[in-house]
Amino acid sequence: MQALGRSAAMIAPGALVLLVLGLAAGTAGYFVQDRVLMTLLLSMSGSFLLLAVVAKLAQRHLARRRTQVAGAISAFIMHDASPSFTTDGEGEIGYQNRAAVERFGSRGGQTLTRALGEIFANPGAMLTRLQSKAAALGAAREDMVTRRGHVRLSVHQIEGGGFLWRLEDMAERPVGGRGAESISLPMLTASKSGTILFMNEALRRLVGERVRTLDRIFTEVPIRSGEEQEITTIEGPLRCMVAQIEGAGGRDEVYLMPVAPGRAPSTDPVSFEALPVALMRLTVDGRVIEVNRAARGLLGQIPASTKLSELFEGLGRPVDDWVVDAVAGRTERRPEVLRARRGDREVFLQVTLARVIEEGRPGLIAVLSDATQLKTLEGQFVQSQKMQAIGQLAGGVAHDFNNLLTAISGHCDLLMLRHDKGDPDYTDLDQISQNANRAASLVGQLLAFSRKQTLKPRIIDLRDTLSDLTHLLNRLTGEKVVLTLTHDPNLAPIRADKRQLEQVIMNLVVNARDAMPGGGEIRIETENLHLIEDLKRDRAAVPKGNYVVVKVTDEGVGIPADKLGKIFEPFYTTKKPGEGTGLGLSTAYGIVKQTGGYIFCDSVLGSGTCFTLFLPAHDRPSEIEQEPALPTMELPSIEENSAAMVLLVEDEAPVRAFASRALKLRGYTVFEAENAEEALRILEDDQLQFDVFVTDVIMPGMDGPTWVAEALKTRPDTAVVFVSGYAEDVFREGRPPTPNSVFLPKPFSLSELTATVQNQIARRARG
Repeated sequence: MQALGRSAAMIAPGALVLLVLGLAAGTAGYFVQDRVLMTLLLSMSGSFLLLAVVAKLAQRHLARRRTQVAGAISAFIMHDASPSFTTDGEGEIGYQNRAAVERFGSRGGQTLTRALGEIFANPGAMLTRLQSKAAALGAAREDMVTRRGHVRLSVHQIEGGGFLWRLEDMAERPVGGRGAESISLPMLTASKSGTILFMNEALRRLVGERVRTLDRIFTEVPIRSGEEQEITTIEGPLRCMVAQIEGAGGRDEVYLMPVAPGRAPSTDPVSFEALPVALMRLTVDGRVIEVNRAARGLLGQIPASTKLSELFEGLGRPVDDWVVDAVAGRTERRPEVLRARRGDREVFLQVTLARVIEEGRPGLIAVLSDATQLKTLEGQFVQSQKMQAIGQLAGGVAHDFNNLLTAISGHCDLLMLRHDKGDPDYTDLDQISQNANRAASLVGQLLAFSRKQTLKPRIIDLRDTLSDLTHLLNRLTGEKVVLTLTHDPNLAPIRADKRQLEQVIMNLVVNARDAMPGGGEIRIETENLHLIEDLKRDRAAVPKGNYVVVKVTDEGVGIPADKLGKIFEPFYTTKKPGEGTGLGLSTAYGIVKQTGGYIFCDSVLGSGTCFTLFLPAHDRPSEIEQEPALPTMELPSIEENSAAMVLLVEDEAPVRAFASRALKLRGYTVFEAENAEEALRILEDDQLQFDVFVTDVIMPGMDGPTWVAEALKTRPDTAVVFVSGYAEDVFREGRPPTPNSVFLPKPFSLSELTATVQNQIARRARG
C-alpha cells in the first residue's frame, strides 16, 4: 500500500494531462477514416483515461491515509510531557503537541530550525544531520547541553515522508546543567574545540551576555587549570582563578573565582571553599595557607603552616626542591603522583603546582586529584610485568643450570664407576651426586613457578592419589598434627601430572604444619562443583563448568590481610630466615595454573587458613590411566651394544662429553655433533646406519625436533631420544612431537641415559 501511495504521489500531478491526452486521442480516432489507425488511437485514449482515473483515486486514498496517520500521531503525542513536532521533508512544522505550544508558542507553518533557535546555538546543521540519519535508519537521537540543561532530541521517520521530533529534558546533574544555576560561582561547560555549551547565571551576569566560544571570554587560550587568567567582563578585564574538570563526552566544566581587588566575588571565601576541585594555597616556601573542602576530603585536616613536604612523599627528590622549581616556573605545570602521609589509609594524589600573583605577592596554587585507583592499577601492571620477567629469568636459568647439573652429576657418575662403595672417595662422590639432585629439585621448583616445565598429564582419580600420599603426609606433619581426609564418594576424575599435583599438596600441608607449632588438625577435602556462571574473585574469573575442588584447611596463626596478595610471589615468605625458601606457594601456583586450574587463599588471623584448588573435571571417567612403569635402569652389557650406533647432538660441550663417554662405556658407537646442521651433514653419508638419535631440544640455529623431522624423511625407522632442561613450547601436554620418540629431562644420570637409549633400541628392534 505504501508503494502504491508513493506511485500515486508521483503521477497525481499529471492526472489532468492524462485526461486531456485521452480525450484528444479519442477525438482524433473518431474522425480518422483508416480503421487500423482509428483502433490504435481509441486504444491509446482508453489507456490514458484509465491511468487518469487510477491516479485520481490513488491521490484521494493517499490524502485520506495521510490524514489518518496525522490524526493517529496527534492523538498519541497530544498529552506527552515533552515537546513534540511533526515536519515534512523540508522541515516545515505541521503539528505541535500541547507541551510544544506551551514552551515555544504556535509555530504552524514555520520551520523547526527557527523554533529551536532559542535553545540551540546552531540548530540547522544538527537537524539536517539527525534527519538524514532518520531517513536512512528510521530513527536517530542526540544528547546535548543547552543553557537550560541537558536535553535529548530524537526523530522518527513517519509514513508519507514526514518526521516526528521529540525534545526531552534529561535528568539534572548535580553541578553542571540546571544545577549550576543555583551556585554563585561563575561556571561554564565547554567542548574540546572551545565551544561554550552552557553558562550559568552568575557567569552570564559577569560577562553580560551568552557567548559561543571560549576566546570571547578568556584573553588567552587554552585554559590553564589552577592558574590566574584574565577574562573579559561588562566592566572590563578581570583576573580569575581557573579550575577545569574533565567531564564525560568530551565536555569540560570550568569554574572561575575572581581574584581582582575590590570585587565582591574575590573577597568571598565561600567561592574557594565550595569549589568542587581540590585546591591548596601555598607560600613560596611551600607552606599551606588555605585548603578548601574538596582538598580536606582527600588529605584530612591540615594544620596551618604545614609544609608540603610533610604532607607528601614519593617524588624521588626532595619536595622542597620541586616547590622551588614551581616558584621559578621551571615545572611547566607538570603533574606529579605523590603518596599522601595519612596514617589511616593509603592515598595517592596527582598534584599540579602553578605560580600565581596575589595582591602583588607570588604564591602557589596546588591542584589535587585522586590517583589512588590509577596507582593501584599501575602497581598491578608493574607486578604482572615483574612476575613475567622473573618467569622468563627462571626459564633461562633453568636451561643453563640443568646443563651444568647434567655435566656435574654425569661426570660424578663416571667417577663413581671407578670406585667401590668401600673406597673413601666414594662417600664424597655420593655427596656431590646427592647435592646435585637437590639443586635439580630447586630448578624444578623454578620451572614450576614460571609454568614452563614439561608436564606429563594423565587422567587420575584424586581419591587414589591422596590415599597413596597419606603415609608420606603423616610423616611430614609429625605427631602433634592430625591429618584428616574427606572425599566426595562420586568424585570426578581430572587430567593432571600426578607427581606435580602431589608436590602441590605436600607444599600446602607443610605450610599448614608450620602455621601450627603447637599442633592441631589439617583437613583435606574434595568435592565436585558445577559452576552455572563465571566465578569472579581475587582479580581472577573461573569459567563456568565442572570442577573438582580440593581444600586444605588448618587451624594455624593465619595470614595478615596486607600479606595475602603477596603469598604467591616467588621468594616471599613470612618464615624466619633459614626456615623457608619462599618458593613453596609460588611453585604450587605455577603447577595449578599450568594444569588449567585456579588456587585461592582465605585466611583469618588467629583462626586458620584455607587454600582452595579448582581443577577442571574430566568428562570421561572410564579412561583412568595407570601410571606407566618406570623404565629399568639396569645397565646393558657391552656385548649387547657392540653393533649399535648412536648420533649424539648437543650444543653444550661438557654435557656432550659426559653423554658420549657414558654411551661408549656401554659399548655403543657414538658420533658427536655440536648442532643440528652438523648432524645433517653426518647423515649425508648413506653408509652410516644409526639405531638412535640422542638430541637436545633447544639449540642455536635449528632446534632438535626440526632437524629430527628432516632426518626421519630418509631414515624413518630410527629411534629418537629428546633431552632438555627447558622445553616450554616444543612439547604439548608432555607428548613428544615425533613418533617413536621419548623425552629425557635434564639433569639425567648415567644409568638413566643408557637405559633410555637401550629401551629405545629394543623398542625399534621389536618393530
